[in-house]
Amino acid sequence: MQVHNLSENNSILTHFLAQIRNVSIQGDSMRFRKNIERIGEIMAYEISRTLAYKNVEVQTPIGIKNTTAITDNIVLCSVLRAGLALHTGFMNFFDDAENGFISAYRHHKDNTDDFEILVEYQAAPAIENKTLMLLDPMLATGQSLVAVLHKLIAGQTPLETHIAVVVAAPEGIEYLKQNIPDNCHLWVAAIDDCLNTKNYIVPGLGDAGDLAYGRKL
Repeated sequence: MQVHNLSENNSILTHFLAQIRNVSIQGDSMRFRKNIERIGEIMAYEISRTLAYKNVEVQTPIGIKNTTAITDNIVLCSVLRAGLALHTGFMNFFDDAENGFISAYRHHKDNTDDFEILVEYQAAPAIENKTLMLLDPMLATGQSLVAVLHKLIAGQTPLETHIAVVVAAPEGIEYLKQNIPDNCHLWVAAIDDCLNTKNYIVPGLGDAGDLAYGRKL
C-alpha cells in the first residue's frame, strides 16, 4: 500500500486542519462540515493527478483546443455518517462519479472497551474494473475501513483503490498495510501521534460524526 501524506508541506490544507481541531471553532457544526468538505476537495484534486487521461479536442467560440479529460470510471463510497461531508467535497470535483454509501461502527459488548466492527448497510454500484475512492474522515485502528473495503470488493476487482482519510493514527496505517491489497493507495491529510487506551486518535479532533451532525444516542 502506498501512503500519501498531504500535510508534509504547508498549504491551505493545514489551515483547514487546524480549524477542525480547534475546540473554540469546531463547535460550529456548519463550519466543521464545510471545512471537511473543502479538505475533500483538496484531496480529490491531489488524487486526480494520478488518474488516467485521454486527449480530447474542445471547440471554443474561436477555435479548437487540444486538451485532456479523465477516462477513469470513478465510484465514490463514503462510510456513514461521518463520511458525508468529505463525500460532498469529492463530488464537487468528480462530476460524473457514481456514488455508494456503507455503514460501519464499533459494537461494544457488555459496555467494555472491547469492540467488533459491524457493517450493516450497503448501497453501492458495481465497482468491477472501476476506480474506487473510499472516504472516511478518521482512521483509528483501521478495522472498520478494512471491513468496509472487503465488503465492497467481495467478488469484484476494482481497477484502482484510493482510500482518503482526514486524520490517521500510525497504528491504523499499519493495520491497513497488513490487511488490504498492496496496490491500494492511502491518502491522508494528517498523521497523528498514536491511539489512546480506548483506541481514539491522539491528538485527533474528537468524534467527526458528532461534530458534523450532532451527538447520537
